[in-house]
Amino acid sequence: MLQSIAHLYGNKLSASDGDIGHVKDVYFDDQNWAVRYVVADTGSWLPGRRVLIAPHAFGTLQQLDRHVRVNLTRKQIEDSPAIETHKPVSRQYEEDYYRYYGWPYYWEGTGLWGLGGFPLLELPPQPLATEATAASGELPGRADAHLRSTQAVHGYHARGSDGRLGYVADFLLDGQSWAIQQLVVIPGHGFSASEVHIPTRQVVRVSYDESTVFVAMTSAEVEASAIKPLVSLVTHR
Repeated sequence: MLQSIAHLYGNKLSASDGDIGHVKDVYFDDQNWAVRYVVADTGSWLPGRRVLIAPHAFGTLQQLDRHVRVNLTRKQIEDSPAIETHKPVSRQYEEDYYRYYGWPYYWEGTGLWGLGGFPLLELPPQPLATEATAASGELPGRADAHLRSTQAVHGYHARGSDGRLGYVADFLLDGQSWAIQQLVVIPGHGFSASEVHIPTRQVVRVSYDESTVFVAMTSAEVEASAIKPLVSLVTHR
């Protein structure tokens, strides 16, 4: 069952020893559509600071009464590397962040999460793989991170191979792998359904200059996906 990212916004985030704020945004990797970070609005707890929480800290995504559990302490989160507000997330920052928590880099290996298909549920045993890498002097490549905000992409035009389809209204997430598997698109005129679900594997590219998601589907194919829905949506309201 897939979960709506739009329904995550505003959910309270609870660390093991108290609340830390609420979900403000979600950052995804535009190369493989994996969610890499939940952005926490910490309110008066850490005023003026943006906090990123990786899926490793959640395990399988579970929402209960508008709360999401984070398997970290408030102190761990407070002492984590700070990120500069209003600047893109750099690979240098990600290296520092993952090294701080002791999680293996997701950009190493061929899996969605590096060497595996799912985020870790526990901290890895010592010695850490990242420490061993640093000791050997073999640093990972510092390619730019391809992180995008779901809040920013919300409202983008969706364009098929034969014209405009509508606009992006939501993202459907696999709560175990943290991969975005479908886009929810509100179609334009000529469609019988109020929304359609487009698999992310059909996305050719996302143009941030044009605010458009280009899809390798015709309007007829998209209409067919609306007649036969691909998933049952979990809202957890």
